[in-house]
Amino acid sequence: MRRTGSLVAAAALLAVSTPVWASVAPAPAAQAAAPAPRAAPVADLVAAVDIPYTRFTLDNGLTVLVHEDHKAPVVAVSVWYNVGSKDEPAGKTGFAHLFEHLMFGGSENAPGSYFTPMRNMGATDMNGTTSFDRTNYFETVPTPALEQALFMESDRMGYMLGAISQETLDLQRGVVQNEKRQGDNQPYGLNQYKLLEALFPEGHPYRHSTIGSMADLDAASMQTVRDWFTSNYGPNNAVLVLAGDITPAQARELTNKYFGPIARGPANTPAQAAIPTLSAPISETTRDRVSNARIQISWAVPGMLDADSVPLSVAASVLGGLASSRLDNELVRGEQTAVSVGAGNTALHRVGIFQMQMDVKPGEDPAAVEARAREILNGLIADGPTQDEINRVVTQYASRRIQGLEQVGGFGGKATALAEGQLYAGDPEFYKKQLAAYAAVTPAQVKAAMQKWLTRPAYTLTTLVGQREAYQEAAAAPSGANHTPAPEIQRKTRMAKPEIGQVANVDFPAVERTRLSNGMEVIYAHRDATPTTKIAIDFDAGLAADDRAKLGLQTLMLDLMDEGTQTLNATQLAEAQEALGATITTGATMDSSLIQLSALTPNLQPSVALMADVVRRPAFAPAELERLRATRLSRIAAERTQPAALASRALPELIYGADSPYGRPFSGAGDEASVKAITEGDIRTDYARWIRPDNAKIFIVSDKPLSEVTPILDAAFGQWVPPASAKPVKDFSAPIPAATPKIVLIDRPQSPQSYIMGGEVLGVSGKDDLLVLNAANNVLGNDFLSRINTDLRETKSWSYGVNASVNLFAGRVPYLVTAPVQADKTGPAIEALNQQFNDFLSGGKGVTAEELQRTINGNTRRLAGSYETSAAVLGAMRQNDLLGRPDDYPETVAARTNALTAAQLDAAAKAAIDPSKFVWVVVGDASVVKPQLDALGIPVEVRSAAPAVQ
Repeated sequence: MRRTGSLVAAAALLAVSTPVWASVAPAPAAQAAAPAPRAAPVADLVAAVDIPYTRFTLDNGLTVLVHEDHKAPVVAVSVWYNVGSKDEPAGKTGFAHLFEHLMFGGSENAPGSYFTPMRNMGATDMNGTTSFDRTNYFETVPTPALEQALFMESDRMGYMLGAISQETLDLQRGVVQNEKRQGDNQPYGLNQYKLLEALFPEGHPYRHSTIGSMADLDAASMQTVRDWFTSNYGPNNAVLVLAGDITPAQARELTNKYFGPIARGPANTPAQAAIPTLSAPISETTRDRVSNARIQISWAVPGMLDADSVPLSVAASVLGGLASSRLDNELVRGEQTAVSVGAGNTALHRVGIFQMQMDVKPGEDPAAVEARAREILNGLIADGPTQDEINRVVTQYASRRIQGLEQVGGFGGKATALAEGQLYAGDPEFYKKQLAAYAAVTPAQVKAAMQKWLTRPAYTLTTLVGQREAYQEAAAAPSGANHTPAPEIQRKTRMAKPEIGQVANVDFPAVERTRLSNGMEVIYAHRDATPTTKIAIDFDAGLAADDRAKLGLQTLMLDLMDEGTQTLNATQLAEAQEALGATITTGATMDSSLIQLSALTPNLQPSVALMADVVRRPAFAPAELERLRATRLSRIAAERTQPAALASRALPELIYGADSPYGRPFSGAGDEASVKAITEGDIRTDYARWIRPDNAKIFIVSDKPLSEVTPILDAAFGQWVPPASAKPVKDFSAPIPAATPKIVLIDRPQSPQSYIMGGEVLGVSGKDDLLVLNAANNVLGNDFLSRINTDLRETKSWSYGVNASVNLFAGRVPYLVTAPVQADKTGPAIEALNQQFNDFLSGGKGVTAEELQRTINGNTRRLAGSYETSAAVLGAMRQNDLLGRPDDYPETVAARTNALTAAQLDAAAKAAIDPSKFVWVVVGDASVVKPQLDALGIPVEVRSAAPAVQ
């Protein structure tokens, strides 16, 4: 079953998150087949997916799609260009993505980083991405900022070349190369290149990765930049989607005003691509510094527009996508020869890639696991899936689509659905055709598609534990950085950039409260954009509830919760969720354990009943404990191969001390010794102690009114009786040790990049009023435009991204700095970070007037788009409760922020942050990094990535 795990490790430590349980009887010896839950018909779910739109085309060929959604005063602006990495000529790999970076560097009439005006206007969900098939740029802005956003997007579409300098190109070349290093530095990070080169022949458009090669990036020149823009970025090669608080008439007027004067460009016909078939099976073995052997079996298959694409996607879900998939049931739950499995069909425009993947359990034979996986696949090919399997796949797919309708923009909202259809199929409603194909697909169609495409020769890549191949680094002097003066571009003048209107304060949903029959508090908010309901049951526990001798107990107990109840085994529980289009997840933050439910409201009653079974009647079967123990030990081993995970395992104890409930690995996984020692009795005791109704609160966001959801919750949880024992209390009495500045270097050989993580424990808690401190830290560390990111990324190009954040634990909060940097700049990066902190805090270089205004504007205007989805509202409700804030806290932020002064921000930062107390953890190649660190004059301790001998 898929689960969220610890949410503390993600993003280095956020504050509210996932899963938990209470008093339980012994597991039954076996379960009879459970009756299928009664779910709404799939046809009804499919009918609920609709994105009304208006389409028109400007005289210059720009296609505009408009969708009205007035639930929030925001508009998603999404521009999709019909060019991606498959369109790159030989010797210019990675250039589509490099140009995407250049598009954020400023345009002729909007010079400087685009992040500055976007931050000023309060943009949310702002980004740009490049794939094989397209490049897109998107942001969601408050309605009064729409005209300025359209001015910005039109300026970089039509008035870009005069703003690109050799300096900008060289800078972004370095940033992109560090983005590449960051991905390549991960375990299995080099496998993508082998896969593409094996599946696709020389000259095939999909043979090279989107990130490209270091050599080709080195060679990118100013002339290449200009040619790429001129050939591919005309309005007739783009789709603009406006979704949200706008009408078609307004959209027509504004797009003609800002985009209409742009001249039509050359017509770009995206590269055609055949679906290659290997002449014979290819098997390749590689080695990497990984914890588990991994087997990947892949085929090139048809792209998204082919009739076989949906049947192949359904096949992949049945094989390894569902939580109840055949690979899961056989290799993970049954034979237990793999710790994780998966299968998927990546449907690109012209081609697709069908892949199955198995991570082998330590001690098992990879060849035997591969052979067994092929047997399972061949059985599915021979017999096809069952109708029940297809029904569950379709229900889950429809559920995801419905929930995606809540967001107008971002990575997966309504604007994305419309743009993809228009760009690839010439039909904004292509998503409906895909849904219809899913709903109509039959076992025979899936079987036929598999027999046609998956009986062809496959490429098999086996990754074994060992030393990875030599890394191909960038040149010290890139050939493209020749600084030969390029011919001057005649800039085109246009209208002045429009001003931003008055942005109204956010209208956060009214929060209501009630109690169930047993006294459990229910905290509710109404959202009716989609027929969905989200529920979170928070228990006052979390990673901090673990005893020092039993680290990982809380999360292991939570993991077991959704691996079987007293009436449903793990497979039956997974199948029941899939049949309902529901998802139940468990997890923990530092302060909370929780179980979450995401449900389709038509299926709410059986979904809540299923959630209650998980919460109140977990089986804790001994066999499942042993299986998950092995999986957890494998996960810990994997963490010891991952740069960020290694750092987040080491730093908490260094700054909090071993005796603090916060002084443990942020992942919550624990360590090898404690996980090996946990018994079934420990699991049951931990559950009974922490997962109890008087230690819980239920948070819910739904399109149903509170009066209708309360009886459903009461039927499921109202009779849950707490034990007679007193509620437990976490012990925070251990003093936090005085800070001893030092650098702990964790040796990870062959790392092209070092992962730096540093920080200290602040003298404040998450329940204190930290609004001013957080605003100050927006300037210093927690923003793209922050001092440290501007320096290390946008000025020096040593990193893909640097951050420093105040992490909102309920107790004493940590201040954490994260900086992945190229290996040869590790020491200089720490020196530069310290310089930035010292300049800001004690060097007389505090918050400037421009930084203050940008922070005020951004932090107030972005509120309009911050609570667009029910998940965002649910998260805010939970965080407000954890930190003791009022229910309407989001509505109080703007007035307080507007009154801030630079002096207040400077004082708050100086009072809280002391870089002289920072402890640094560096994960990198000691042979390269240690001499750099020794030169800093800070004590350096070298550790192995492997666990200490017990």
